[in-house]
Amino acid sequence: MMMFLQSLRMALGAIFSSKMRSFLTMLGIIIGVTALVVMVSLVSGASGAVTSEITSLGNDMILVSVRDDKGNPLRLADLEGIAALEEISEAAPAGSFNASAKYSYNEEYVSVTGTTAAYYTIRGLTLASGRFIRTTDVDNSAYVAVLSHDAAQELFGRADVLGERLSTGGRSFLVVGVLAEENSMMASMMSGLAVYVPFTVEASMAGEPYVTTVYASSADPDGTADAETAMNQYMLKRFDQDADAFQLINMSSITDALDSVSGTLTLLLGGIAAISLLVGGVGIMNIMLVSVTERTKEIGIRKAIGASRGSIMTQFLIEALLLSLFGCAFGLMLSWLILEAATIIAGSISFTMSLSTVVLAVGFSSAIGLIFGMYPANKAARKHPIEALRYDG
Repeated sequence: MMMFLQSLRMALGAIFSSKMRSFLTMLGIIIGVTALVVMVSLVSGASGAVTSEITSLGNDMILVSVRDDKGNPLRLADLEGIAALEEISEAAPAGSFNASAKYSYNEEYVSVTGTTAAYYTIRGLTLASGRFIRTTDVDNSAYVAVLSHDAAQELFGRADVLGERLSTGGRSFLVVGVLAEENSMMASMMSGLAVYVPFTVEASMAGEPYVTTVYASSADPDGTADAETAMNQYMLKRFDQDADAFQLINMSSITDALDSVSGTLTLLLGGIAAISLLVGGVGIMNIMLVSVTERTKEIGIRKAIGASRGSIMTQFLIEALLLSLFGCAFGLMLSWLILEAATIIAGSISFTMSLSTVVLAVGFSSAIGLIFGMYPANKAARKHPIEALRYDG
């Protein structure tokens, strides 16, 4: 233990005796660690934000679009059969068209979506006030509407609009609910200036009595693959085994694919950044070889007074390791500053260093210091004391 502490003290003395040279030696490690940590953290933060946006739309949601009904179109009553499937929790239609909406002197172009009560749960919507579309509204073709937060603000100039009347598509609707403001950018884009009405009313206004788009949720949030299979089999049976008659999208599979892509991208960028660390390791080995040559006489004196080959080797190995770890520390601090700046610039995305990334950087830097310090340390340890003492430099 005493020998280790003495070697550590001597290594620190050698490093701090030539601060500028030590810093320049560490520069390769600093750049390598910064590149590694920043690249991995940026990819992780960006992919995490996108995954969160997609998840906000409903990670257990399945979307089916009918392309060709084969003369046997889906009707509103058929959705009861879909919802009755063991793997499916709820199913709702979603017909839509764009129309001009008016209130007093304000007029905006909005998206009118016809649906049922189940749509609210499937999409994970939240009400700011009032209620959503009810089954009785659909059965009675009631002229009631639920507005998105943006639609209420643009048309009425306020969100508290329950009981007001809105004219859209030449029809007058009673506002019975207003959705909460969306925090998710993607959900906000999908909602936009949206007006939700009973499906039967939208079907009549659009002249499309059949269901062409179905939203369904999985009975088991972790079993969306089973729900996708059940929905696919139902649609194939309905449309004469023609897979081209419809398109099925599983939101969970999208997030899984995104995770796979981001993982591959992280490994790729991390590997590229790791090359900088190897370059830094070459720099450490180069300077350590110079240091061994400069300190040949010191090595000879130490050996002459009884220093073992192991203690000489340990001293130079510790010196190489410290250079690498100091460089890693500076690199981590620089990475933190860059990620903080990136978070401020991005605004909605938070970029942070994960513990696994820090451990990877420290571990890789330590390995670089030991591997590239091994040859100079071994060269120092193998010097003959008589020849070392005779060295004139």
